[in-house]
Amino acid sequence: MTLAVRDGLRGLRHAPRTPFADLEDAQVVQAFLEGLDRAFDELVSRYQVRLVNFIYRTVGDRERAEDLVQEVFIRIYRHLHRFDQTKKFSTWAYTIASNLAKNELRNRSRNPLVLFQTIKRHWDADHRPLQFEDSRSRPDDLFRKRHLKELVEQSVSQLPEHHRVVFVLRELEGKTYEEIAEITGCNLGTVKSRLNRARNSFATIIAPHLD
Repeated sequence: MTLAVRDGLRGLRHAPRTPFADLEDAQVVQAFLEGLDRAFDELVSRYQVRLVNFIYRTVGDRERAEDLVQEVFIRIYRHLHRFDQTKKFSTWAYTIASNLAKNELRNRSRNPLVLFQTIKRHWDADHRPLQFEDSRSRPDDLFRKRHLKELVEQSVSQLPEHHRVVFVLRELEGKTYEEIAEITGCNLGTVKSRLNRARNSFATIIAPHLD
């Protein structure tokens, strides 16, 4: 089963519309728990790209992010029967992804041969509150927006890990404070405090580069 999940993940990004496409996450989860294995493909289709982007923004390595997302879905497959269905599936999935991303950064910090990579360029624009480009913009406007995006990427990468995670979840993923608290395992006060510090640090880092 594990190998099947691994082998199938990469091909699902362009999978055709499924019979589950119009269902809520909770209904898709229930369908899977009732024995409809194809329902799991729908969950992967909905969250694979978003989770890759989230982990990528945190660890700064696209290929490693894709590997970690495979592990996310393997864990979801194995433990979905334990999932508390009074909670949001998306929050649970992001919690698993966040924990794996943080473990990745900790493992890097223990290895002197591995340097932390800065957030790379050319994020996908899906599901992001901060939209940098508009296809109707003039070339000079697009240049400025792309330059701003690069500055944001570089500045985010300089935030401490625990600040960077909440900043990415709130400012780039659009998660609520309550969702961030569940994902990171922190109380609301801690989330708000870290986010406030992250925003202040981000402003301080990026300010010298802005006109």
